[in-house]
Amino acid sequence: MINKKVANAEQAIEDVMDGDTLLLGGFGLCGIPENCIAALVKKGVTNLTCVSNNAGVDDFGIGLMLHQKQVKKMISSYVGENAEFERQLLSGELDVELIPQGTLAFRCMAAGYGMPAIYTPAGIGTEVAIGKEVRNFKGKDYLLEEAFDAKFAMVKAWKGDTAGNLIFKATSRNFNTVMAMAGKITIAEVEELVEPGELDPNQIHVPGIYVHRIFQGDHYEKRIEKKTISV
Repeated sequence: MINKKVANAEQAIEDVMDGDTLLLGGFGLCGIPENCIAALVKKGVTNLTCVSNNAGVDDFGIGLMLHQKQVKKMISSYVGENAEFERQLLSGELDVELIPQGTLAFRCMAAGYGMPAIYTPAGIGTEVAIGKEVRNFKGKDYLLEEAFDAKFAMVKAWKGDTAGNLIFKATSRNFNTVMAMAGKITIAEVEELVEPGELDPNQIHVPGIYVHRIFQGDHYEKRIEKKTISV
């Protein structure tokens, strides 16, 4: 098997350049590729288009990149917990494309399956449909949505092996699974990296054929995005 292990996040993202499009896994603060994001902040690449379910929070996740003005365009389905995102959006500093969550997932899936586009009923009759092709199938209108064309996908898994096989834990599967399939170059960071044969093949969520680089992360914060407490 091909050994896809790299030393660390810095080596994994070393060829990310200004202007690249990145798929970034995670949902809220769960399952985000935080080591890769930290390396991108350190490298200082700019003019990025980031595709993610959300934009993180002010001091964590993609929010760190927003504070450094590294993101030119954000393509997301939810952005409600980030004050810096809101400020940049309202000031015109940040280009934002909000899309339905299912559409986001299926545009990733289409890229992974080698499909150029999908048809979906989500967004018909709303601003989402402006300027897009609409076709009618069996009496119902559908929007044409193109597959994402991203140079890199960055995902975070619970366990992986050096051949690139990945296992996600609980809800961290979220967008990570489809994004791992969708990038031209997929980078996976894992909490535990093992040798081939140590993972139960029946439990693998993403086979190694989709993963190009893998490394064990140094540190992971188990954050809660929004705490609600009762008295």
